[in-house]
Amino acid sequence: MTSTEIKKQFDGYLPLLSSKQQALVLEMVKSLLNIDNDVERINRKQYNKEIDEAVDRVEDGNFVTHEDAIKELSK
Repeated sequence: MTSTEIKKQFDGYLPLLSSKQQALVLEMVKSLLNIDNDVERINRKQYNKEIDEAVDRVEDGNFVTHEDAIKELSK
């Protein structure tokens, strides 16, 4: 399917949606394109630093088990 055919189909379906549904579709498209000015992406160095810190916390025993989280949420 060509991009022209896709655009034609999309343009045909979009008016059939309510305003709320159209807004949701727009947000999904923005999400797919990663267009979000409020979100700041991190670089690989920062990502690896955060992973290392998380591993250190787990190794130090600073974590919550799934079972404990379920118990806490059910309160």
